[in-house]
Formats: sequence, C-alpha cells, structure tokens
Amino acid sequence: MDKEQEAPLGEWGDDEPHSESGATRADRLRSATLFRARMPQEPAPSRTPSLHGAVRAVSGVTLLSRVGGLVREVLVARLFGNTLLGSSFAAAFQIPNLFRRLFGEGALSAAFLPAYTDAKRESAASGAKLASLTLAWLGAATAGLAAVIEVVLLLILLFVPHTPDRELSLKLVMVMIPFMPAICSAAILAGMLQVHGRFGPASSGPLILNAFIVVVAAFYLFTGQAAGETVAYGLGAATVLSGFTQCFWFARLLREQVRWTRDWNDAKPHARVMMKKFGPVALGLGTLQLNAFVDMLIAMYPIWFGATLLGYLYPLDEQSNAVLTAAQRLYQFPLGVFGIAVATAVFPMLAANSKDPAKLVDTLRRGIRLSLFIGVPASIGLALVPFDLTYVLYSGGAKGFDQQGVERSAAALLAYAPGIWVYSLNHVFARLFYATGDTRTPMIVSLWMVLFNILLNFTLIWFVREAGLAWSTTITATIQLAVLMHLAKRRLGSAVGVDIDAPPAANPRLLDRATLRSAGRTVAASVLVGLAVAGMQAVLPPASSWMGHLITLGASAFLGIGVYFVISRVLGAEELRLLLRRSV
Repeated sequence: MDKEQEAPLGEWGDDEPHSESGATRADRLRSATLFRARMPQEPAPSRTPSLHGAVRAVSGVTLLSRVGGLVREVLVARLFGNTLLGSSFAAAFQIPNLFRRLFGEGALSAAFLPAYTDAKRESAASGAKLASLTLAWLGAATAGLAAVIEVVLLLILLFVPHTPDRELSLKLVMVMIPFMPAICSAAILAGMLQVHGRFGPASSGPLILNAFIVVVAAFYLFTGQAAGETVAYGLGAATVLSGFTQCFWFARLLREQVRWTRDWNDAKPHARVMMKKFGPVALGLGTLQLNAFVDMLIAMYPIWFGATLLGYLYPLDEQSNAVLTAAQRLYQFPLGVFGIAVATAVFPMLAANSKDPAKLVDTLRRGIRLSLFIGVPASIGLALVPFDLTYVLYSGGAKGFDQQGVERSAAALLAYAPGIWVYSLNHVFARLFYATGDTRTPMIVSLWMVLFNILLNFTLIWFVREAGLAWSTTITATIQLAVLMHLAKRRLGSAVGVDIDAPPAANPRLLDRATLRSAGRTVAASVLVGLAVAGMQAVLPPASSWMGHLITLGASAFLGIGVYFVISRVLGAEELRLLLRRSV
C-alpha cells in the first residue's frame, strides 16, 4: 500500500501531492467527496434555545393555532349553536382529544422526553431506536384500543335500545375515534422535535387540524347548507384526516435528525423505564384533562341516559355540553398560547438539568415567574369580559348561540377565568417531578383531585348548572397547586441533599427573593389593569347590539394590554424584557 492510500482522509487537501502516483489534488478531493457521500451521515445537530426563546417559539406558533382554533369554534358554533347537535359534536370531538391532551401535552410525552433525552445523550442511534420502538408500540396500542371502542359502540347501536339523539351522538364518536391513534403518534413526533430544539414546528400540529375543519365548516356555512347530521359527519372526517397529515408532516421535519430503524433491542432498557412511568404520569399530569372529560360526561348525561337522575329532574339539559365546551375553548386560549407554552418549553430543560440541582431550581423559578407574568393578567382580563367575549364570538345573526346560551356559557367562562394562572403552574410543577424521576407523587395527588372534582361537580350543578362544573375545576386546580408546591419544596430539599426536616433557613428556597419580587410586580400590575378596564367599562354605555359588545370587548383588550405593558416596563419586569428580546 502506497503512502497515498495510507493517508487519512482528513489530511488530504494541501497543495502538495502525497505520492508520486500522479493523482492530482482535484482527483483526491473528488475521491474524498465520493467517499464521504457513501459514509453514514450523522444526524443534524439539535438546537438548544433558552427558556424565554423556547417560550417565544412555542407561543408564536401556538398563538396562530389558537387563533385558528377560535375561528374553528366560531364556525362550528355558527353551524350548530347551543343545540343537541352542537353538544353531540363537541362530545365526539372531545373523546379522541382526551388522548391527544394526555399524550400530546402530558402522559406519554412526559414519560418519553426524559428517556429520549437520555438515550440521545448516549448517541443519536440510541435515541432513534427508542423513538422507533415507542412509535411502533404506540401505534399498535392506540390502533387496537380504537378498534375495541368501535366494536363496543357498534354492538351498543345494534343490540341496546336507544333514542335517535343517543344514536346520533354514538355514530359521531365512531367517526372520530380513528383520530386517536393518528394524533397520539403525532404527539410523540412533536415531543421529539422539542428535544431537538424545534419548538415552533413541534407546536404546528393544531394549525393543520384547524385548517381542515375551518375549510370544511366554512364551505358548509357559506353555501347555506343546513347544519344537520351530514355536516357533522363531514367535520368529523376532516378531523381524522388532519391527524394523519400531522404524522406525515412531523416525520418529514425529523428526517435530518432521526434515522428510523427496526433494531429495537438496545432501546428496550430505556423503553422499560419509560413505560413504568407512563401510567403514573397519565394520572398525574392529566388531572385537568380528566376533569374536563368528567365534566363532558356529566354534561352529556341528558342525551345519553335521560332527563332524570335517581328520580330527580337533572339540572342540565341537551344544550349543556355545547355551552360548557364553548366556555372551555375561550379560557383554553390564553392557557394554551402561554401557560402550556411555558410548561412545554421548560420540561426538556428541567429534564436536561435534573442532575444539576442548582440549574434545576433556577429553571423552575424562571418557569414560575413566566407563568405568573402571563397567567395572572390573563385571569383578571378574562374575568372582566366573559359576556362580551362570548356574545361576539358565538352569537349574532340568524345562526349561533341564542341569548340564553350566551348567558350560560359566559357564566361558565367567568368560573374558569380565575384558574388560568393556576392551571399553568400545575403543568410546570408536575413536570418538575417527572424531570426528577418521580411519577408517583403527582399521580397520587391527581387521583385525589379527580375524586374531589367529581364530588364538587355533583354538588354545584344543582345550584349553578354548567358553571358549577367550571367552578369545580378551578377550585380543584387551586388545591392541587398548593399541594404540589408543598411537595416540591420537599423534593428539591432531597435533590440537593438537604435535611427536609431541618429549619427553613437551612433548606433551599423554592420562591427566592427574585421570584417573590417578580410575583409582587405581576400582581400589582394586573390589579391596576383590572381597575383601569373596570373603570372604562363603567363609563361606557351598555352594549345593546353585536357591534356594541365588539366595541366594549376591543376597548377593554386594547386598554388592558397597553396598561399592563406600560406598568411592566415602569416596574422593570425582567420577564417582559426577556420575552421581547430578539436573541434566544
């Protein structure tokens, strides 16, 4: 073998030949290029933005998706109104979406991300094997579950006596169940994008869902077709198609970072650890989703089971689920755009810093400050405009909610509003436990909260109807936050090797001086915003038309956002500066 053949590839490329073989420098470079092209290529490096940069990325894309979601809900409300069909469609949409929320915003993603991060830290190939195994398992499990649900519903339709209303509702569920396996797989793919630092694209799935439904709903609405069963089935089919489209899109986005494989043996240890966490995480992180699902079951009782309960006239009716769902969509707008964005962005960072207690605590504190900075004014602002917001979006004209539907939905929205910042912090604290490997604690807390929520539900609906379900959710979430914060202090004390029974001065403080100052600024600014908006509403003439409510709503939003921005700047809120900073 001559010297040229022995020369390492990386040493080629100088101006002098390495041998007398007559090969020119251009020939050697051409050979090197061909050789490199045949070598297995390493996946593209992942990006690691800061928490504030990640929140901006997630919030930016989520804002677009939530705006699209509002457009979607407005069109659906204009089609079905607060009717039995509106309630049935909302339930059929919510059942597969329970799995999306558990997998996409919680459970499997929360169990998968730390395991995938660890595997990816070992090597890109290890991460790819775990991802391939997880998707294969998830696809088989969710497809099997969907098939079982379809068969059970079919047997009910064939052999159980039912009313036309119940039959319509169950058929709509059957149409939308295939959305479940598709959207669950898309959720794992989105989680992988987050680990690779691609937070914006990872949050783009709802954009696809909204686009499909908006196009179909707009077609039916603007062509003047009656909103009957055919329209509902068409929207259901569009929902299912959007789920498979999301899977295809996310897989294409990951093609430069992940090499899919069927060689899963090396990934099984990571997978076993992940699956041990999955069940507890599903219960621990899914409290809000499970409570919303229980709310839906209670609201759908008149359609599925009848108008009486234990011989008493049931306080809800066939419109209740449409009314409640409309309120949920509105409070979930700020929660999804900002609250979930903070938790989504902070979780991979908590997982990455789980072995470094100082960085772990610092990341958690920044997540708390951001959640409060965004959630507290959102809660106050939403509580000031529930009727105007509901009226403008869901009422007016020949279609949409009637006056009673607007009033009932606004009452539920008012009950949800105080909990926005609470829901946001619950997501952050739950992810702290998962990042440190503790899935049991949030699970136990969650189980107690779900039981307490059910008890409150069946108590409060007899007094304030659908608003009772909303108040129950807010009260339960607040208690859950208090419990998680208390337990988090003990968890952090254990993480840094401090005696958890020692005096407070000897333990690391979860809410340090900087966090308390930030929380104080946020509350002060939010209260001033509330006073300014309430004062303006007091001097405005009462709205008597759709345009009047729109003017009141627009003026309140413009004034509230402007005052909060100015006061935050005056008070020197660091969160505002970091969120607006261009660099990550």
